[in-house]
Amino acid sequence: MRLFREQEVKGEYQNFIDGRFVASGGPTVDVYNPATFELIGRVPDSGADQVDEAVRAARRVQPDWERLPAIQRANYLRKISAKLRENVEMLAQIISREQGKVLPLARVEVNFTADYIDYMAEWARRLEGEVVTSDRAGETIFLTRRPMGVVAGIIPWNFPLFLIARKMAPALVTGNTIVVKSSEETPLNAFAFAKLVAETDLPAGVFNHISGTGAGAGAALSSHPGVDLISFTGSVETGLRIMQAAAKNLTRVNLELGGKAPAIVLADADLDLAAKAVYDSRMTNTGQLCNCAERVYVERKVADQFVDRLARRMRDTRYGDPLSNADLDMGPLVNKVGLDKVAGMVERARSEGATVVVGGAAADIPRGYHYQPTVLTNCRADMEIMRKEIFGPVLPIQTVDSVEEAITLSNDSEYGLTSSIYTNDLNTAMRATRELRFGETYINREHFEAMQGFHAGRRKSGIGGADGKHGLYEYTETHIVYMQHG
Repeated sequence: MRLFREQEVKGEYQNFIDGRFVASGGPTVDVYNPATFELIGRVPDSGADQVDEAVRAARRVQPDWERLPAIQRANYLRKISAKLRENVEMLAQIISREQGKVLPLARVEVNFTADYIDYMAEWARRLEGEVVTSDRAGETIFLTRRPMGVVAGIIPWNFPLFLIARKMAPALVTGNTIVVKSSEETPLNAFAFAKLVAETDLPAGVFNHISGTGAGAGAALSSHPGVDLISFTGSVETGLRIMQAAAKNLTRVNLELGGKAPAIVLADADLDLAAKAVYDSRMTNTGQLCNCAERVYVERKVADQFVDRLARRMRDTRYGDPLSNADLDMGPLVNKVGLDKVAGMVERARSEGATVVVGGAAADIPRGYHYQPTVLTNCRADMEIMRKEIFGPVLPIQTVDSVEEAITLSNDSEYGLTSSIYTNDLNTAMRATRELRFGETYINREHFEAMQGFHAGRRKSGIGGADGKHGLYEYTETHIVYMQHG
C-alpha cells in the first residue's frame, strides 16, 4: 500500500502498453478523494498518439493470442485472478479512496472481480459452434465462433475494478486482445490492476491500459479504425457519442447505459422484506448503480406502512468518510456534479408537489460530497424525479391502486434495464415477468445480477449485454463453412 501511496504523491502513473509502463510526458488529470476533497493522484491525460500505440500493440499480437488453445488463454486469466486475491485489501483501499465506496463493499468488489475472471475462464472448454443441415448431398455446414479482434473497454467509475474484468475476461478467453480506458474519476485502481497483470506472464500487448478523459482518450479509442468492438458502460449521453464515433468505421458496440428501475410493492407483499430489499437496492454504492431501484410504486392500502418501514431504514443509515469510519452503510457521491444533480432533482420534485419524508438536502458534513438518504412521497408519473435517472440515495414513491396501474407506469419509461415486484401471489409474479418490459425482473429480492445470468437492457438502457454464455458470445462473431465432401 505504501508503494501506491508514494506514487500517488509523485504522480508517477504510467500507461501500460505492449507489456511496458510508458510515460506519457503530456498533460495530466487530477484525481480527488470524494469524501475529503484530498488530491490523491495525477494520471496521464492520454491523447490520440497513446491510444494508437495501444491499439497497434493489441492488433499486432491478436493473431498469436487467438491461435492459442482456449484453455491456455484461460490459464493466463486464472493467474490474474490469483493476483487479485493476494491483494484484496490494497485494491479495496484504493477503490474506497478514489470512489468513496464503503470498505466492505470495496472488498466485495475485488473478490467478485476475481470470481468473475475465474468464471469466464471456465468457458474455455465450453465455447460451442453448430453443425447445420445442408440441402445439398455430400455437404456439411459448420457454424463456428471467432474472436472479434481488438476490443476497446471503456470503464465507468462506480464499479471500476469489476468492470475491467467484465470486459477483459470474456474478451481474452474468446481470443480477443483489449485496450482498457479507465474513468478519469477513478483510474488509480486500473493502474494497480495493470501492475498485477505485469507480474504475470501474460503475453505483451494482450492487455493494455490507458487513462484520460472521455473527450480525449475515449473519443480517440471510439473512433479508431483498428478497434473491432467497443464495450462501454456509462451514461446514455456518452453512449450516444460513442455510437456516433464508432459509426464512422462501422465498429460494433456493446453498451450498458442508464436505468430507471421500478420496484412494485403490492398489498399482499411481506412489507418488512420489501422495505429491506428496496432499501438495499437503492442504497448500494450510495445509489450510484445502474440497476438500483430508482422509483417505487406501492399499492395504496399498504402505502403508509411501507413508507414508514422504508423511512426508518433511511433515517438509520450511517454515512461519512469510508476510510475514517469502517462502520458505515454509505459513502459520498463521486463528485460535485453528482451532488448538484441529486440536490437539484430533489428541489424540483419538492416544488412540483412531492413531500420529503426523510432527508431532502446535502448532509451537514464539512468535507465530502455527501447527500442525506431521502424518501419522497406524493410523486407523480409526470415528475422529472420519476422519469430521469437520479444516481443517488433518493427514493421517489408513487401510490397506485392496482398491479395493472403499477406495470403500466413502470413500462412508461425511456429505460429498460431492471425491475422488481414484491408479492406473495405466484400468478401475479408470473404476470409481471411477462408484462414488465425490462431486461431483468427480480421477485421478492433486491436488484443485483448474477455472473451466470445475462445483464442486458432495452430501449435507452443499452445494446447487447454482459455475463453468462450470452455475454461471452458478445465478444465473438460467427463464421459459416460450407464443406462439399462427396
